[in-house]
Amino acid sequence: MPPASASPAIVLAATTAVQSAAALAALTLPAVAPVVAADYGVPASTAGTYIALLYVGAALAALLAGGSGLRVGVLRLSQVAMRMCAADLLLGGASVLWIAAVAAMLLGVGYGPITPASSHILARTVATANRNLVFSIKQTGVPAGTALAGLLVPPLTVAYGWRVAAAVIALICVLVALLVQPLRRHIDADRDRAARLSLRALGDSLRLVGRTPRLRTMAAVSFAYAGMQMCVSVFIVAYLTDEIGWTLVSAGLALTTANAAGIVGRIGWGWVADRWLTPRRTLALIGGLMAVSSGAAALFGSGWALTPVLLVCVALGASAIGWNGVYLSEVARLAPTGQAALATGGCLFFTFVGVVVCPFLFGWLQRTSGSYALCYGVATAACAVVAVVLGRGSEEAGAR
Repeated sequence: MPPASASPAIVLAATTAVQSAAALAALTLPAVAPVVAADYGVPASTAGTYIALLYVGAALAALLAGGSGLRVGVLRLSQVAMRMCAADLLLGGASVLWIAAVAAMLLGVGYGPITPASSHILARTVATANRNLVFSIKQTGVPAGTALAGLLVPPLTVAYGWRVAAAVIALICVLVALLVQPLRRHIDADRDRAARLSLRALGDSLRLVGRTPRLRTMAAVSFAYAGMQMCVSVFIVAYLTDEIGWTLVSAGLALTTANAAGIVGRIGWGWVADRWLTPRRTLALIGGLMAVSSGAAALFGSGWALTPVLLVCVALGASAIGWNGVYLSEVARLAPTGQAALATGGCLFFTFVGVVVCPFLFGWLQRTSGSYALCYGVATAACAVVAVVLGRGSEEAGAR
């Protein structure tokens, strides 16, 4: 454990700042997708392809986070990842579309190691009694970074252009990497210079998940839950504007409401998992709420007033955007001692695959059926199945 000078509160603040900066970098260009797309002469919906490429890179990088983090130090890995995000934001400003596509995937490579690294750090520094809450607070960095992208990038783009906006966010990533530097000696004290960095090591995370039944369950849960999270974030505005007839401003308010509820939900569910329910039962409860709120969203119609729609969005956000901290804490608990980054990387591979696959299937079903409501109805059934499986399963002590 790091010495007293690197207190748990400081470590939590540092990991949350890194998580926020990574999310901010990932959402920088999607936040001004119409402007960027017009510059490249492609439809604004190409932002979906950008996100898919980013998470393909993130999924692969998550697998490498365990071995590379142990060898170079997990905080050093986070700093390298931050600088890579910065460089790829600048590369994304190239005027050649295929270079921008490569930059999207490389930005994902920078984004992917952040969560496994921070899980390793917190697993060593957080008291067991508060682990779910602390992990959940750290994971508020993702919606916070998303919110910052919405607050900073559009005004900068209007004033100076999207390439300058991307450069400003790149500078923020570099500054965050520098600000956490004083913690390196303490946090990276457990680095293992003998840890392998090879192509074979790429599969170590997957093999760990594959041979650990409870980690396999968590990986499957995260595939479904992460997919639902992206289906809320990516499609709720289009659903409300195209199918229900809302204005873009009102639909944007619904998305903001869902993300704000997600921030509160992440903290609240962490507290519930520490004080009232076990993490597995908490994740089952979250899945149940996800199913109920998705089912309610499937019933939206032109006669719905603003308030009830926003209440549904609160429930959607609290569940579909609020589950991550409890999940990551449980993965760290189930991991063998000293292998939290390895286990998290393996499970996050499936999380990121869910982010890529589920929105693609959701979009395909919408184009085929012409109904967002039907898509949210199908998502209801999927979330309900996961909640039932979690609720019926038994608890198990971690692998320590």
